[in-house]
Amino acid sequence: MTTLKSKLQEDLTAAIRGRDELRSSTLRLTLTAITKEEVSGKTARELSDDEVQKVIAREAKKRREAAEAFAEGGRAEQAAKEKAEGEILAEYLPKQLSDDELREIVAQAVQEAKAAGAEGPRAMGQVMKIVNPKVAGLAEGGRVAATVKKLLAG
Repeated sequence: MTTLKSKLQEDLTAAIRGRDELRSSTLRLTLTAITKEEVSGKTARELSDDEVQKVIAREAKKRREAAEAFAEGGRAEQAAKEKAEGEILAEYLPKQLSDDELREIVAQAVQEAKAAGAEGPRAMGQVMKIVNPKVAGLAEGGRVAATVKKLLAG
């Protein structure tokens, strides 16, 4: 078993013993998503820590989006619950890049792409190819794309 998955299971056990309903339900749902990912496809397999991290990131993104939707719909209590679940999942993810750090990485990639002859909005694909490996798991794709567009526009 991967170390991240076993940590999730240990934390789930601790949450159940401590009667922490929110944490235990969040971890249960996350472990279910991991198991579902493991058995999808033609053969069952065990996920690596990186793959488990991707599943956790996907679950955290779902929570953020749900919190926004509930907040827009006037259901503040549900929005707060979803946000709290997202914060629990964030504990298992690497620290996200700040806007300044992300802007710096993207600016370097834009310079590299311009040096290679790419100009304007059409260079977005080339810049994303340079940036994505550097920020994988450290910044959400939407944030990265928005920053790239902003810097390419001028």
